[in-house]
Amino acid sequence: MSQRALLIGECMVELRQAEGGLLRKGFAGDTFNTAYYMRAFLPGERPVDYFTAVGTDTISDELLAFVEGTGVGTGFVRRVPERSPGLYMIHLKDGERSFSYWRSASAARLLADDPAALRAAIDASDVILFSGITLAILSPDAVETLLSEIGRAKAGGKLVAFDPNIRPRLWDDAETMRRTISAGAAAATIVMPSFEDEATHFGDASIAATIARYRALGAENLVVKDGAEGITLDFGGAQSFVAAARAQKVVDTTGAGDSFNGAFLAKYLETDDPRLAAEFAARVAATVIAHHGALLPPAEFQALMRG
Repeated sequence: MSQRALLIGECMVELRQAEGGLLRKGFAGDTFNTAYYMRAFLPGERPVDYFTAVGTDTISDELLAFVEGTGVGTGFVRRVPERSPGLYMIHLKDGERSFSYWRSASAARLLADDPAALRAAIDASDVILFSGITLAILSPDAVETLLSEIGRAKAGGKLVAFDPNIRPRLWDDAETMRRTISAGAAAATIVMPSFEDEATHFGDASIAATIARYRALGAENLVVKDGAEGITLDFGGAQSFVAAARAQKVVDTTGAGDSFNGAFLAKYLETDDPRLAAEFAARVAATVIAHHGALLPPAEFQALMRG
């Protein structure tokens, strides 16, 4: 039976810079970006679905049509009247990005408010991914519901991947952020942190400290991303290092980590080889940052698959 992947989170309306001072509309968000790359690099018979909530308005219709057009399934998406997708704008300076957000009325904040729908989606899936951003946008009760269902999936032998994706502006306070991120990691089988975030917000002095902390929480496998410094893998206690791929140019770093996650999981599900998966994902991320926006044009995929 084909393994079904379910990615849980928020897909937003994206405004990014275009020529002549104009803005170009798109749709993106950390876990959706990961779903996009998983769909691109997995065989077609392996379903990739997205779980979120959107409104019943025109922009929500456009968002769902876009997601479906990428091949990512929307059958588990909830429609919530009187709500709309969140919106963000990308600001670029020397290839590095910053963001402005408008998401207080985002329907995705209610994605776990129907526990039966959430359980049905998780029960139908074999691989689940969520992120720290997924947790940050939810109410405390919804976080508890989501982590309970994801913990049940882990206990049932499903592969659960978690990217802490730490965004302090989304949290009420640093202690709540650290506590909830830690709870998310405890519910996962693969944790995929960025070392810079872990050093800044958890005080980790080294990658070894990051690995030790997450393993103590119950994470079986770690993929620690450290930008141009490379990737450290710890799978079942066996560590290895994969060098970062060199980017021809840096245009926009938006989506670099998300593309790495999606490419890594796709290759890992196909090969069961974390080192091979990390090497492939590093090439994908290096290609993504040479383009504008989080989502690489499909024309680039075949070249990446050929290596």
